[in-house]
Amino acid sequence: VLERLLELDTIVSLDTRKPAVAARAVAMGVHMVNDIAGGRAPGMLEVLAECDAALCLMHMQGEPRTMQAAPRYHDVVAEVQGFLAGQVAACRGAGIGDQRLLVDPGFGFGKTLEHNLTLLRELAALRVDDLPLLVGLSRKGMIGAVTGRELGRRSAGSVAGALLAVQRGANVVRVHDVAETADALECW
Repeated sequence: VLERLLELDTIVSLDTRKPAVAARAVAMGVHMVNDIAGGRAPGMLEVLAECDAALCLMHMQGEPRTMQAAPRYHDVVAEVQGFLAGQVAACRGAGIGDQRLLVDPGFGFGKTLEHNLTLLRELAALRVDDLPLLVGLSRKGMIGAVTGRELGRRSAGSVAGALLAVQRGANVVRVHDVAETADALECW
């Protein structure tokens, strides 16, 4: 699949938290690694330091199988921003330059609806220096919780979420409904 995707005239991003997978993907020519573990896996930063691929550091509380069991924070904004700033510092220490880094607060990854809404409201406070802020709200559970729509009917809410994220400082939005989101952003 990656070989075929890399034939396209587009940026290819791979989601993985596994250094061996990232190493193979960047060797094939993947342009960005989106790491839901934020670069915490042993060896991940070393793999990325040896190539020129971009790295999106995402915040996630817990592990994928259990992250939504009982997410807790004393101050979700401060804790997420602190994690992202710490991982950016680790990347810099590993030799990964700022021009290759993006940060993602990890909406829906170990967070309740209240946590997600607080992060969206305070998005500008999550910025780490001048690094691009990536936000992925498209079709997520929080959109369903707010709208009452099942997964296949969350397009309008997702477009609205992307627009809110950009208004609050997101530089990149990860979306499913690309044309609709691009139209909304163009009108805005």
